[in-house]
Amino acid sequence: MFVSVVVDPGSESRANELAELLAQFGFDKVQRGLWESPFVSPGTLNRIKRDLDRATDAFDRIRIFQFPVEGTLVITTLRDKKWRRMVAKGGADSTASRPAAHPAGSAARHSAPASRPAAQRAAAHKPAAQRAGSQRRPAAPARPAAHK
Repeated sequence: MFVSVVVDPGSESRANELAELLAQFGFDKVQRGLWESPFVSPGTLNRIKRDLDRATDAFDRIRIFQFPVEGTLVITTLRDKKWRRMVAKGGADSTASRPAAHPAGSAARHSAPASRPAAQRAAAHKPAAQRAGSQRRPAAPARPAAHK
């Protein structure tokens, strides 16, 4: 599986230590704090997580992106020495999670209806205080505090 590791270390010495650890497992540095490997087995990933957990403290943050895991994207985060796992469900074969396409295309979906006059469409984008016929009352003046 493809694995990407984002490292946000708490110190420079920790950054070097984590970089050496990821390099030992065959990860390539893509950007500052970003390491990737296209071929990681589930067992190797478990060892990487264990070693990362041992090498970090509460000031370090790590985010691991795994794809595919049973056809989904899995994001595992280490923050404050606690691991959290998030699974992104859905995909190309899942139509229930996608909005239905508008028959006229995306431009018609985002534009104002042609049946409304241009003045009404322009007024709809103004703040409520600037619209003609606004029902908002002006703010009442502040009352002086009562003396005891």
